[in-house]
Amino acid sequence: MRQADFIRLLVLAAVWGASFLFMRVIAPVLGALWTAELRVGLAGLALCVWMLFLREQLPALRQWKQYLILGAASSGFPAVLYSYAALHVPAGYSAIMNATTPLWGALMASLFLGEKLTQRKLAGMFTGVLGVALLVKLGPVSLTTEVLLALAACSVATLCYALAGVYTKKLSVSGSPTLLATASQLGAAVVLLPALPFAPLHATPTLNVALAMAALALICSAFAYLLYFRLIKDVGPTRALTVTFLIPLFALIWGALFLNEHITLSTVAGGSAVVLATWLVAGAPKQAQS
Repeated sequence: MRQADFIRLLVLAAVWGASFLFMRVIAPVLGALWTAELRVGLAGLALCVWMLFLREQLPALRQWKQYLILGAASSGFPAVLYSYAALHVPAGYSAIMNATTPLWGALMASLFLGEKLTQRKLAGMFTGVLGVALLVKLGPVSLTTEVLLALAACSVATLCYALAGVYTKKLSVSGSPTLLATASQLGAAVVLLPALPFAPLHATPTLNVALAMAALALICSAFAYLLYFRLIKDVGPTRALTVTFLIPLFALIWGALFLNEHITLSTVAGGSAVVLATWLVAGAPKQAQS
């Protein structure tokens, strides 16, 4: 992985780590479906403006089937599933489940893209899951029906991310990262739209909720997906998905800065394991890269 790609990976992790703070504010008020729909819809509109600035064109109507699939898998369904999970389980549980995405990604890439599932990658992925577990310090949670459904939702979301990464790798030859990011957000918004009448708001949105949604859509979705699809095109889906190992680390940093949360020894140990895992999976030996 080139230095520029690694910097993009760190920036993406920092941005997506911040999304946990915004979700705390939004989901209890808007509910899972409205939170997801506004996130991808506003992001899609912002990216359309960016495409106009770059003088890029949206795909022809006959091509939108593949972008609807991509949008649903990479943005729409995961956004709803994680918003639902956030209502029933601690953020730490969702973070650990999210960190298993590269495991699915490596398996899917091995099955559909012919990528070799090396011992180095497997060691890095399991080290990353261990690091995330140290970071979030799971507390006791009763395994109620709601908790089990929430954990199942997280599992399905991680599989969606992995499948979207593989699907994107196949599409990238005919679409720029900007096009893929824009079309995926618009596609996700279209897929989720029919369900909105069946999802009433939980409470009246406030100014803080509106500002949090703007940041979630414009920074944590529009800008973030531009980086993400660029990474997939440049380094492949398996390495791009290692961003999920770094997201909890940055989420804890933002929590310490803005929510006065303490960084403990377990945080340092978990962060070190996460960095090691990212290097193992993303920083393959030079011989393999050549």
